[in-house]
Amino acid sequence: MNTQVLIAAMNQNDHSLLEKMNIQSDAIIGNQTNYNKIEKFIYNGHSITYLNFDERGVGLNRNNSLMRANGDICLFADDDMVYVDDYVEKVKKSFEKFPKADIIVFNLKEKKPSRYIIKRPMRIGRLNYLRFGAARIAVKNSSIKYNTIYFNQCFGGGTEHCHGEDNIFLCECLKKGLKIYAVPLYIAELTEERESTWNKGYDNKYFRDQGYLYKKISRKFWRLLCLQDAMRHQKLYDLHWISIYKKMTR
Repeated sequence: MNTQVLIAAMNQNDHSLLEKMNIQSDAIIGNQTNYNKIEKFIYNGHSITYLNFDERGVGLNRNNSLMRANGDICLFADDDMVYVDDYVEKVKKSFEKFPKADIIVFNLKEKKPSRYIIKRPMRIGRLNYLRFGAARIAVKNSSIKYNTIYFNQCFGGGTEHCHGEDNIFLCECLKKGLKIYAVPLYIAELTEERESTWNKGYDNKYFRDQGYLYKKISRKFWRLLCLQDAMRHQKLYDLHWISIYKKMTR
């Protein structure tokens, strides 16, 4: 079972990212920069490809790597992560433990935890998939390719709608019948060394984009999704839920 990391990066001028992220497997680095060049080489016995493209958009970036991926298991990553030494073994054993899984979600270490922490193995479905981002998931390459699932290129950093490409990706996986599991294992740590390229706070654009995201996920229930978001997160957003809901649905 070959593991391959698909890294979404920007403005990398050399290959130091591999050591910085503690890459111990094959990897494809989608490096959005100001020139076009593909580099292939061996790093510590592993096959590495740098896709240096003069373009923007995290969905496009991840798709460029995904369409070229040849690993049995692919991990999506960002360039501000450092993998633990045994991440390859953890991923391999998790898929052996859950052989029916098409996708497995892992934990990420944070100095100030803000993401949902998985405390026990569980199945991921329509009621809880929205809490997980792309940088913590591993997928069976064959399952994704067979079902022609890719990232939406109109959502996420560098696009018209600033976030949500990973939510749409997991939603499409569930719609196609893929089985998603979560395990309480940490595979990487976030360095938190750079400012988000898209998260500028909970402003009007954020709420409008959240509404567009829910409409993309479900034309039938998007207003209900907006409502539950507004009511559940009004303390986080520091606004009354009615005001939040109106901003999302206007």
